[in-house]
Amino acid sequence: MSNIVLVLAVVCIFAAIALIGYLLASIARQAVDSYQSSFTEAAARNSADMFLFIDPQRLFYMNVVAMVLVPLVVLVLTGDFLATVVSFGIFLVLPPFIYRRMRAQRLAEFERQLPDGLTMIAGGLRAGASLMIAIDALVKEQPAPISQEFELFLRQQRVGSDFGQALAEMEERVPIDDFKMVSAAMRISREVGGNLAETLETLAETLRRKSTMEGKIESLTAQGRLQAIVMASLPIFLAFILNFLEPEAMSKLFTEPIGWVVLGFIVVWETLGFLFIQKIVSIDV
Repeated sequence: MSNIVLVLAVVCIFAAIALIGYLLASIARQAVDSYQSSFTEAAARNSADMFLFIDPQRLFYMNVVAMVLVPLVVLVLTGDFLATVVSFGIFLVLPPFIYRRMRAQRLAEFERQLPDGLTMIAGGLRAGASLMIAIDALVKEQPAPISQEFELFLRQQRVGSDFGQALAEMEERVPIDDFKMVSAAMRISREVGGNLAETLETLAETLRRKSTMEGKIESLTAQGRLQAIVMASLPIFLAFILNFLEPEAMSKLFTEPIGWVVLGFIVVWETLGFLFIQKIVSIDV
């Protein structure tokens, strides 16, 4: 009788473990499928916005390989579970950060090219060309990204898209205030008429003066931005030095719960200080 009870207990335990494993595997599979779907959709949309023709599935697999291999390498080299988790988290949030950085650089480059592009369009209008012909000349003469955006605008026009709709979609792709003024001038000129060439030349001159002022402000606030970088980097540098000089004392920061709490406070306050300084020196013109 006892043997039968023992066998039943083992079977029940095995069945419970199998059920829990199946549930965990199902939850993990759903989480991976959800992450893959959101990652590929965001990658496809973001790469299309920046005119980068990359396979989203390939990007996903590369990201998964990095999320698996890098934490394993960190675990083998350091033997620190906390560092392994941190490295995994870094690669989990790294793709959106890279995209935002690339998009910000692309928009900044578009904003820098916009005054020259407006001058070229205004010159074409003064020479007697239509707006579409003047924009086509800009597409042929100017580099990316301004040529890419206006080329897509022209293609939408050629396939029968409404002028206002194509302009609104371009505003969504290039969400900067300077271009909103340009699109408003084009839309008003299209609807009620007016000297669009003179308007675009005035806008180009205004944007050049704005760019000059922003450059002066950036040079005056460079010291503050450098202070923020030094303030955020100095504790990390000191931690490496002290870990080399006093490894036994510093190890408690990474192996003891109280050390993890201290590290958490350090990261939070350093981040807040860095953000406050960036907010102070960021002056919007």
